[in-house]
Amino acid sequence: MLHNLPDARSAEITEIIHQSAAVRIERIVSHGQSSPDGFWYDQSEAEWVMVLAGAARLQIEGEGSPRLLGPGDALNLPAHCRHRVLWTDPKQPTVWLAVFVKEATDGL
Repeated sequence: MLHNLPDARSAEITEIIHQSAAVRIERIVSHGQSSPDGFWYDQSEAEWVMVLAGAARLQIEGEGSPRLLGPGDALNLPAHCRHRVLWTDPKQPTVWLAVFVKEATDGL
């Protein structure tokens, strides 16, 4: 997860590690990227995310202060929890492990 990282200085890089009907696991490498002004993620999937290396500042809608995340910090974002990345470390790669889980339906 932390070896042979792609160069993400020009753009964030997302790699799917595993995908099934209900779960998707991604490694995301950021290097100074942030969400565009006014953009909020509003996903239909729940997301559990952990910073493995580097640092990031994440804003969750309705919270007064952004959350600073460093190695080992994780949080669970329920489906439709609006959030945005305010900052990722411009001096080193920030490596995220993200697990997306679709809500169960009668068909699953």
